[in-house]
Amino acid sequence: MLTGVTNLCRMFLTRNINIKRVLQVCLAALFFVSSFIRCAQTGVVSEISLSSPGNNALKVKAVITCTAPVSIFIKYWRADSPATVYTSPVSIDKKRHSIILTNLHPATKYGYKIVTINKQKKTESQDYEFVTNNLPFWLKDAFAVLNPKPENLPAIFKNGYVMLYQREVPGIIYFVNFNGEIVWYHRVDNTGFKVAHLTNKQTILSILGNSKYETSYGDQILELSLTGDTLLNLKKGTGDFKQTVHHEVQLTPDNNIATISVEERILDLSSVGGGKNDTVRTDGIIVFNRQGKKLWHWTVFDVLDPLKEKDILKERKDWMHGNSLTYAPDGNFLISFYNNGQIWKINSKSGEVIWKFGKGGDFKINGEIPEQCHAAHYVNDSTIMLFDNGTSDRISHVFKISLDEKERRAYMVLDLPLPKDTYNERMGSAYMVGDSAMLICASKRNTVLLTKPDGIYLWLMNTSGISPYRAEFIQEDMVTPYLAK
Repeated sequence: MLTGVTNLCRMFLTRNINIKRVLQVCLAALFFVSSFIRCAQTGVVSEISLSSPGNNALKVKAVITCTAPVSIFIKYWRADSPATVYTSPVSIDKKRHSIILTNLHPATKYGYKIVTINKQKKTESQDYEFVTNNLPFWLKDAFAVLNPKPENLPAIFKNGYVMLYQREVPGIIYFVNFNGEIVWYHRVDNTGFKVAHLTNKQTILSILGNSKYETSYGDQILELSLTGDTLLNLKKGTGDFKQTVHHEVQLTPDNNIATISVEERILDLSSVGGGKNDTVRTDGIIVFNRQGKKLWHWTVFDVLDPLKEKDILKERKDWMHGNSLTYAPDGNFLISFYNNGQIWKINSKSGEVIWKFGKGGDFKINGEIPEQCHAAHYVNDSTIMLFDNGTSDRISHVFKISLDEKERRAYMVLDLPLPKDTYNERMGSAYMVGDSAMLICASKRNTVLLTKPDGIYLWLMNTSGISPYRAEFIQEDMVTPYLAK
């Protein structure tokens, strides 16, 4: 069993049993948290060991030892719902298999059986049981949901998940359903998840940083599978990874890593009232291969002269402040900046700035110009969506803007001002949920909203102890079979 370790210890301690033996039993239980089963029914399975990796209540690791190389998968089901059967991925042709079970509920009894595949013949074991651990107390009731009319929620939202992450130590990524229940999580100690994305390869790509790194800045790039395995871990100081990275990390089309970097230069600013050896700090884009070799590098210094910037003395410690990076449909980069309220399209090969949108940009627009941009991204070939902090009048907005790149004209498709009590001066995000709803994160208000494009409120989640940098919608088919209804 995966539960009952604490109760076992209490039971022994309340009885007249040798304390040394008590400690041996308890420590063994806590160390292994395992169930060992000798099994002859399948013919080749000799041993099954179950454990809870990282004491995660929503994952079970099954290590299966066989007498000969075979392929194996596991069928499992809730004991109170045996008709709904989940199936693990297949582990191919080996004697020792390690399979992670997801789709689990805390403190719940499950049945399972081992299925072996040998020369295309499938053989099922007898039924076995395990019980998952309870959620840690610090995860219980972490998210409170206000959902006045569940029947009005779009089906795509009810079947999907909201991804959040904790930037403080310890870092935790959460997938939460529409009831506010945690259905998947992953924890890292001694560092925090500064930003994270679910990729189109069903992996989670993230930037990590400990308490030495502010807000969304970090020194590691980590890619996880949905079973919690580490697929990539690049660390600052190794190879070409020299700069601090921040705010964004993306998979490139060829499975490399693109991220925003901190760029610093010592410059003579005496002509504008500064020192002869002033440090100017701004942003860049770096593309690494999966071994940490730098493949491409661009900086704001390549295209702008700091001495020509009127506020460079005031902004030299954080000139521009890039905060999102993604790919345009044509394969070029789209990067947004908080301080100047602009979004740039950058040629991903030459580094040329193709255009600038926003205050002082290249486009004429038939509506309000965004002030501070966050989470800028394309929703189709010609329309971008972004969260605007709106600090001048203390009203945040969600914008969708159609861009005619040839004529340099912009057309406001959507301008949704948020209620004053969800004004969000820093961070924030907005993403479409299907065609009829938007998921909006007001980070500083610890609030995630689901609204219709006309602003009609459908759903609200309070994130209590964390201020998520963003909240991303995860469609069900993006995480199947690791999570499924």
